[in-house]
Amino acid sequence: MPVRVKARATVLQAGSTSPSADANRRLSIRTVSGAECGPTPVRVAGSPFASVSPPERTDVPEDVLPVIGSIALAVVIAVVIAVVATAVVALVLRSVGKRKTWARLLIRRLRIPFRVLLMTIAVWAALAATVSGDPWPGLVQRVFQIATIGAAAWVIGSLFVFLEDLGAERYRTDTADNRRARRLRTQMTIIRRVAVAAVVVIAIGASLLTFPEARTAGASLLASAGVLSIVAGLAAQSSLTNIFAGMQLAFSDAIRLDDVVIVETEWGRIEEITLTYVVVHLWDDRRLVLPTNYFTTQPFQNWTRTGSELLGAVELDLDWRVSPEQMREELHRMLEETDLWDRRTSVLQVTDATGGFVRIRVLVTAKDAPTLFDLRCYVRERLVSWLHENDPVALPRQRVEMEREPAPAATPRRHGSSAPDNLFSGDERSNERGAMFTGLIDLRDTPKRELPPRD
Repeated sequence: MPVRVKARATVLQAGSTSPSADANRRLSIRTVSGAECGPTPVRVAGSPFASVSPPERTDVPEDVLPVIGSIALAVVIAVVIAVVATAVVALVLRSVGKRKTWARLLIRRLRIPFRVLLMTIAVWAALAATVSGDPWPGLVQRVFQIATIGAAAWVIGSLFVFLEDLGAERYRTDTADNRRARRLRTQMTIIRRVAVAAVVVIAIGASLLTFPEARTAGASLLASAGVLSIVAGLAAQSSLTNIFAGMQLAFSDAIRLDDVVIVETEWGRIEEITLTYVVVHLWDDRRLVLPTNYFTTQPFQNWTRTGSELLGAVELDLDWRVSPEQMREELHRMLEETDLWDRRTSVLQVTDATGGFVRIRVLVTAKDAPTLFDLRCYVRERLVSWLHENDPVALPRQRVEMEREPAPAATPRRHGSSAPDNLFSGDERSNERGAMFTGLIDLRDTPKRELPPRD
C-alpha cells in the first residue's frame, strides 16, 4: 500500500527584504512514495532556492527483516558448502591414507585449518552478494580480509608442520645407526621454525596493510628505516646472535637431536633445538637450558658426533698379589653372557703399580652411551664379586710394619779428651751412677733435722 510522507520546505522569495517573514512561510507538500525511500526534490514556482528535510521512515522493520533473513540464509548455505567440501576432501584422503602414510599425516595437520579457510571464504562471498550500502560493506570486507589472511597463514604453517612430520616418518631415530636421521630431523625442525615465523610476520604485515592508516605509517617507517634498523639491531643484538647461532647449529652439524653431550660437567642428551636456546635432558631427568650461542662459543663434548658406538673404561686398584691373567679370563667369560657388549673390544691391562696398589684397567665397547654405562656397571660389579669369592688376597689393603728401635751402643772414651760430654757416661755402670745422682730423691724416710731455737 502507498505510504504517505510529509515533507516541509522553506522558501525564500527572491528580492524579499524580511528574511524572518519569509522564513515563516511554510509549504506543506504531500508525496506518495512507493519503493524509493530517498528525499523527493521539491520545486516551488517563483523560488530559485528550496531546502527539503529528509523524510521520516516508517517501514524500517519491513525492509530490514528480509535482508537479515537473506544474509542468514546465505551464511548457512556457505557454511554447509564448506563443510561438505571439507568432508569430501577428507574422505578421499582417508581412502588414500589406507595405503599411504602421507595422507593420514595430511588429514591430521590440515583438516581444521583447511575447513576454517573454506568457511571464511564462503561466508565472505555470501555476505558480499547480499549486503550492500555503506558503511557495512567496507567494514565486513576488511574483517573478512583479515580473517582470510589469518586462515591462509594457518594453513601454510600447518603445511610446513606436515612436511616435518613426513620427514620424521621417513627418517626414524629408533634404529641402531641413526646419525644421518638425527641430522636431517634437526635441520627440518630449524627450517620449519624459521618458515612458520616468516609466515606469521608476513600475515601480520598483510593484515596491517588493509588499513589505509597503516600504509601511510609504513611509508614513513620505510623513510626512516636506516636509523630504526641501527637502533633495533643494537637493542636485539643478543637475540639476533642466538638466532643466527641456531641456524648455524642446524647446518654445521655440530649438535643434533638426541646427541649425547657433556656441558657444564653434566651428562645428557639434546632434547630440543630452537633458534634461541637448546634444551639438554640430563641423566637425572633435569633440563639444562642453554642459549644457542653457547654451543658456538664454548667447548663441549659430543659423544655421538660421528657415531653412536663408544668405548668405556673400568679401573680397579688392587693388591700386588692379584693375578691379571685370571681376571682376564673371567672378563671374557662374563662379557659373553651379556647382550650389553657389542663384541668389538675387550681389554684388561695393568696401567699402574705405585703407591702400594696395582691399577687394573678394563676397556669395553657398547652400541651407545646408555648401554655403555650399564655395561661398565655390570663389569665392575662382576669383577668385585669374583675377587671376593675367588681371589680375596687381591683385595686392596694397607700394610704397616712396626719395628722397635734398638738401644744405642756404648761409646768408648776417646784418648786425649780432657773433659767428657757428661759427668757419668761411657759405660753401663756410669749410666747407673748418673741415674742415681740425677734421679728423684725420696724424702719420705729421711729424718728431719731439728733447728736450734732462735734467741
